[in-house]
Formats: sequence, C-alpha cells, structure tokens
Amino acid sequence: MSDDDIRALARAAGLAETWTDALGIPQQVSIASLHRILDALGFGTGSPADLEDSRRRLAPPGALPPLVTMRAGSRLTLPARAGGAARGQLTYEDGGLATLRFSTRGDKLVGPALDRVGYHRLEFGDRQVTIAVAPPRCVTIEERAEGKHLWGVAAQIYSLRRSGDGGIGDATAVRQLAEGAARHGADAIALSPVHSLFTADSGRYGPYSPSSRLFFNPLFADPEIVFGPQRVAQHRREGEAFEQAPLVEWRPAAEAKLAVLRRLFDDFEAHDLATGTEVARDFEVFVREGGELLRGHAVFEALHGKWLGGQPSLGFWRDWPPAFRQGPMQPDDPQMADFLSAAGPTVRFHQFLQWLAARSFEEAQKTAVGAGMKIGLISDLAIGMDRAGSHAWSRQSDLLLGLNIGAPPDEFNRAGQDWGLSGFSPRALVSTGFEPFLATVRAAMRYAGGVRIDHIMGLQRLWLVPEGASAAEGAYLEYPLDDFLRLLAIESHRHGAVVIGEDLGTVPRGFRRRLTEAGIAGMDVMWFERNRGSFRTPARWRRDAVSMTTTHDLPTVAGWWRGNDIEVRGALGLAAEGEADARQTDRRRLWRAFAAAGTADGPAPAPEDTGPVVDAALGFVASSPAPLMLAPMEDLLGMIDQPNLPGTIDQHPNWRRRLEPRAAELFDDPVVARRAAAIMARRP
Repeated sequence: MSDDDIRALARAAGLAETWTDALGIPQQVSIASLHRILDALGFGTGSPADLEDSRRRLAPPGALPPLVTMRAGSRLTLPARAGGAARGQLTYEDGGLATLRFSTRGDKLVGPALDRVGYHRLEFGDRQVTIAVAPPRCVTIEERAEGKHLWGVAAQIYSLRRSGDGGIGDATAVRQLAEGAARHGADAIALSPVHSLFTADSGRYGPYSPSSRLFFNPLFADPEIVFGPQRVAQHRREGEAFEQAPLVEWRPAAEAKLAVLRRLFDDFEAHDLATGTEVARDFEVFVREGGELLRGHAVFEALHGKWLGGQPSLGFWRDWPPAFRQGPMQPDDPQMADFLSAAGPTVRFHQFLQWLAARSFEEAQKTAVGAGMKIGLISDLAIGMDRAGSHAWSRQSDLLLGLNIGAPPDEFNRAGQDWGLSGFSPRALVSTGFEPFLATVRAAMRYAGGVRIDHIMGLQRLWLVPEGASAAEGAYLEYPLDDFLRLLAIESHRHGAVVIGEDLGTVPRGFRRRLTEAGIAGMDVMWFERNRGSFRTPARWRRDAVSMTTTHDLPTVAGWWRGNDIEVRGALGLAAEGEADARQTDRRRLWRAFAAAGTADGPAPAPEDTGPVVDAALGFVASSPAPLMLAPMEDLLGMIDQPNLPGTIDQHPNWRRRLEPRAAELFDDPVVARRAAAIMARRP
C-alpha cells in the first residue's frame, strides 16, 4: 500500500489531508494519523484486502438515501445511479398527491420544481424516499424584531437564585429573570445548556459535556410548576442550607434535590398514577410521545446508577458486563431482562424527571413570551456528547466513538485541543435519514424561541482526534453542510425559532457567507472585534451577527479591566509572559474606542475603577448594527469573575458561581436597571 493509496482513501472518506492553520500556513496530515483515523471510521488499512474492502464500501451507493433535501422552488434532483421509473408518486405531508416525471441528465435524474415546504414521501419505483423541501432561510432575528434593534440577557441557569431552589438555579428562576428583563425592554434570555448530564454522578456538571442533548438536566426542573408549592413542600426536608452559598455545591445540593424528587415520584405513583389524575394522564402522554429514545435514556440512567454505585465503581458503560454494553434493545438477554424487570420503578422515575423538566421549560418560554419578549428563551446546543453518556450507549451507531472532537494547533493552543466529546457519523446520518440530527435540533427548539449552536463550523467540518492520540494528530472530517442548513431552515420555521451560530475561532473560507444566506446569525464579541490591535468601532460590526461584550469562556469586562483574568491564570501557571504589559496598552486602546463611539469621555479610569468601563462597554456593544445585542448578567452586575476558565477543571470554580440578588430582583438593582436603560437608548 502506498501513501497515495491511503490519501486517496482518506479523501473518499471525507477527510481533509491538508488544512490551513490560524496563521494561514498550509499543513499536511501525516500518513500515520490518516491510518488511525480511517481505522476509527471503520475503514481498515491494515492490508491490501482491507484497503480494497474499504474502497468498495466507500463507493457511491446504488440505492436512494432515505432522505433527500432540496430548497423550495428548485428542481428535485436524484442520483441517476438509483435507477427506477421515469415517474414517481409524491405524497405531501397534508395528504395531497402529485405525479412527478423525471428525465436523465448525465448522472442525475431531474424532476419538477417543488415549492411546498415540508417532509414529503416519494414512491419511486419500488422504493420510498423522504423529500425535505426547505424554505430559503431560517426565521431571522430581523423578522422577529419587526423593525427594532433587540437586546437580551445571557445567563447561566445554575447561577440564578430564588427561594426554594435548593442551591441550584432552575426554570422558575429563569421565568423570574425573564419577567424582570422584559420590564426593561429585553426580548431574549440566552441560557447556558440544559442538556442531560449524569444524574448518578452530579460531580460531572460541565454543561458542554452532556450525556445526551435530547433530554434535560433534571436539576433545572421545578416540580412546583406541575404539583404546586404545597404538595412539593411536604417532601422537602433538606436543601435550604445550600441556597445562600456563593457557589453551587453540586454534589450535596443535587443529592438533596433528587431525594425530594424521588419522594414526590413515589407519592405520584401511589396517588396520581393509581387513580388516573389529569397530571398522570399528561405524564403517560409524555412517555408515549418520548418513545424508545426516552426509554433508552431512562434505562441508561438506571444502569449508570447501578454500576456507578457498585464495587468496583464502573462509570463508563464500556466497563459494564457485556450484557449491558450494547444499548437498551436487548430484552432477550436474560441479565438485561432481569434488570429491566427489577428496575421498572427507577426507569419510570427518570422518565418522570424528564417530564418535570420539560413542563418547567415549557412554562418558562410561555412566561417570557407572555411578558412581551419577541424571542424569549434561546437554548444552547453543545457541539458533541460525552462518549460515556446516554446517547453514546443507547445509539452507538449514530456516533464516531473512536474519535474525539477538538481543534487543531493554533497560536493560542500550540498543542491543539481534545474536548473528549463524540460527534455524529456522517454516514450514519445519511443512512438514517438524518434522524439523530433532527431529533437533536427539535429538542433544542421545542421550548425556546431560538437556539445558539456551539462551534457551528461543525456543520461543515470537525477536527477529529483518535482516542489516545495527541490533538495535533487529528484531521478535519467533512459533514453535509447543505443538508444541515436546509433541515435547520425547516425546523426553524416549524418551531418559530431563530438560529445563532457561535462562529468564533478558525472559520472555513466562505462559511460565514453560507450562514448569512441561510438566515443564521453569527456572533461578534467585543474582545475579538479588532483591527491591527485597535478595537473596531461598533458601527463596522456585522449586521448579520449577535453582538456581545463577552462569553462564558472569556473575561468579564470588569475582570478584564482589572487584569483579574491574568492574575488568576498566572497563579495557575497559565498566563503568557508579557500579558500584563500588553493589557495596559489594550486598556488605552479600548478606552479610545469607547470615546470615539461616544460611550465614554475623559481619561481612562484606573484598573480598579471598573464601573465606568462596564457602562461604556455595554453602550459600545449596544451601538452595533446587530439585530440582537446580548448582555451577560455578569457584566450587567459588574462582576469580576467569569463563569468558566478554559484549561482548568478543579483549579477554578467553573460553572459554580451564583448571582446576587435573587433572579426576581436582579433588575430592581439600581445599577442593573440603569445599564439596561442605557442599552435600550442605543437600540433604536
């Protein structure tokens, strides 16, 4: 086997054998790396026979895929190799029928133009295929704005306080924040991820490493929304001690809340389910509609609790006994059957938790819109899933389990990054009619007016690293961007949800133009809006991006001005030499930019005097032409510390800091109210 053979196979598998780094320098993936990645993709390279078998399986399929996407108004085009009749019968979603005629043009079968948006069924010869006809673009922020320049708040859910939250912010605190923000003209609340983590292991609380993106973190549920405060109070015996803590005490607070929820579930089973009350009927409908996906997740949660609590403790499903490693669909295995029989109440408990969380966030979105918000909640969709989690266990064929999502080496991370997350298999997406992607998007949009897609460049390509290799030994794998964008457009209109893409970092050439054409807003963050060192005037920021002062991974404005981020990273050995001197220069540059934009005057304040800088920064970003400006709560409050410090785990209190005052009173704070008014004044 020659190197050329391996590179040709890599190209056929969708791997990029070369890439361009952040400095614009072309780089080539090594042959050794391509071998490892191809093997992880399931395309053997160990022998000439393996290579030939891989070539055969990568050859274009002879049959139609289960789903074909197209844009409304264009002509339906199918691969000619699919063969079939010269005509097909199309059944529209509403039951209408149409006969479609096709002609062969080169390697394509070309049919008529279709302009009816939706998922339609084409019977073509003896085969069926879903035709997904997409509108030209997603619902845009401009369409929601109705001529206004909107503003909203970005908040970490866990950080929000309310009486009775047990020490962890929840959906009711979100409701209270939305009501307060709406009174001050805000039209959106951008939330941290609500994805399911690991109920049995509450020490794993990083929101961007979810067990499943299809389900909720039940710790964010408020059972009072379903059962009322009096009934819930009967089961609340602990948790109040954590409510005043400055940091979320994840393990003990979670254990206390789950104990309350378990007692409530036992009460629910004994009374509501036994007598068929209205809430019991709602629960049964929820379970029925959740189907096998919900059941699979609940079975995983039950199994994870069983094996994590055993001796030895087995937190990764790969380490479980063989009968329990292959997902939930093994009822014929006697060990799994015995477990499911004995664990029935525990499985129902986890379905119950998802029901409470769904109803909690459904009510939160209703409250936000009812308070006058044009968008309401904006959910956050993580880029991947923890390979030890629910989705990886229950839907193993969906994912590339031998490869981790990461980022190539750049000027900030010379060794590259391995995020330890698993992503979808492009071939599995095509073979399943994109069902895993659609389920994920629908989950993100179901109870929200918008969705932020983390690392949206992953719709086009992902940097994948073989397990056990260094991040620099990865390569980019191509994904079906056109199909993703069309499906997002359909689901955006069906849910009435705007789409925002986190497009920070290394962005492929032409990618942002594709987002604009698809109606997806990018993100402009003040720290990165620079030109040859100087800060770019907000008038020159993008009109098709959301504007922000900062993000959860970056310094707050007050923290940056004080140099707190440099001090904290320096204490951990993470700061670069000369950062403090460079920051002093950047302070002068930023203050000059504020003054030029009319949000500041006079000499620059001292590093310790952060209030005027926060005021100026919020006004500066609000002055951009962006259709939506998002103000992080940490900046509205003038906080020093950022929610997360990348590169740390236990060395820094990531994802733990709580806000003062309570969520219902945050906009009663005079400083917050004044800053909200200043933002409104600059959003005509």
